[in-house]
Amino acid sequence: MDFFFSFIKSFWSLLVEMSPYLLFGFLFAGLLHIYLQTEQVGRMLNKNTFSSVLNATLLGIPLPLCSCGVIPAGLSFYKNGASKGPTVSFLISTPQTGIDSILATYSLLGLPMAIIRPLVALTTGIAGGAIANRFEHTAIEQYSNSKEEKRLSFWPSVHKVFRYGFVELIQDISKWLLIGLLLAALIAVVVPDNFFIQYANYPWLNMLLVLAASVPLYICATGSIPVAAVLMMKGLSPGAALVFLMAGPATNIATITVLWKTIGRKATLTYLITIILGALFFGYLIDLFLPVSWFEMSNHNHHGHNHLLPEWLGILSAVVLLLLIVNGYIFKYLTKKKEKQRLQKINFMDGVRVFKVEGMTCKNCKAHVERDVAEVFGVSEVIATVETGEVKVSGSVIDPSKIKEAVERAGYTFLGEK
Repeated sequence: MDFFFSFIKSFWSLLVEMSPYLLFGFLFAGLLHIYLQTEQVGRMLNKNTFSSVLNATLLGIPLPLCSCGVIPAGLSFYKNGASKGPTVSFLISTPQTGIDSILATYSLLGLPMAIIRPLVALTTGIAGGAIANRFEHTAIEQYSNSKEEKRLSFWPSVHKVFRYGFVELIQDISKWLLIGLLLAALIAVVVPDNFFIQYANYPWLNMLLVLAASVPLYICATGSIPVAAVLMMKGLSPGAALVFLMAGPATNIATITVLWKTIGRKATLTYLITIILGALFFGYLIDLFLPVSWFEMSNHNHHGHNHLLPEWLGILSAVVLLLLIVNGYIFKYLTKKKEKQRLQKINFMDGVRVFKVEGMTCKNCKAHVERDVAEVFGVSEVIATVETGEVKVSGSVIDPSKIKEAVERAGYTFLGEK
């Protein structure tokens, strides 16, 4: 029983500290999502120059996209004219951090780490893009989007901002945020205090072990923060924690596979090597040069900066966040119910074809595939299912080669007809 109460107490403490910053981050993410024009960005990033690489990196840092969500966003810019170097910069910098995770990092890990994370994302994004510019000289097929993005009036814009920030985004990250919080609470209770102190004389071993666990792992930038916080409380060095915060959100097997087949071998290796070497390099620098006192994590309930926010605000924000997560799952359930009705309808249509697609892992992935496939001539109805990797298509004329082009244009791997 003591174990259970300690676990719940740790979970709640972490949630209370993160929630006010997360809610503000979600609002800012909604504003970015609505007012960022894809075609404008594509034109901004259409040269293999340092300025395009810098623009792509600066654009990616505040966006709250994880390593799967960044693929359709990055390739959307790419098909609207962005060059390969800036695309790689965007893919590297974006999943490492975001406005929500920067604020949450401040809440749990303190101001130094909240500053270091975006600076590292900036540096590695620029480095990766510059390398890609140097080695990728060949012309790459790009797709133009003939559809003009409509500007909404004030109230519809406000509605879309809140719907994206507090419904759609929460739907996408709530699972991994909860997993991160639960895992952090479990580590806090199970792992002995100062567990990693015994390995303090082997900083490279610490970082390599964390890296080996982080690269294949799927966890969002925000979900990685409570885990890193608790690991540091157990004695993990700040440098090794940074390795986890960088490599965990920015890499996973699904992302690497999709990128390999869409932007090519050289660009994918540039992406992966830049993140790995950047994580180890900056982790080592932090452990070597920065004072340990900057990152002391003796108790996550007693951070020096917590007096800036009253306790009642943290508790209220935690309750609101939990209600928004519940609301997101209710919306998801209702959406799946409607989807079943659509699937039943499409199954009775003539000429239904089923295609296999690899790389879809979230709602954004599904939306991008459905949007691009729906634009193919002759397609009247399309439903993508994330869980099975199936895309059902009906229409008067269905050309598998055109479906393949649309799927790959969206940033995913076409595996053929089922």
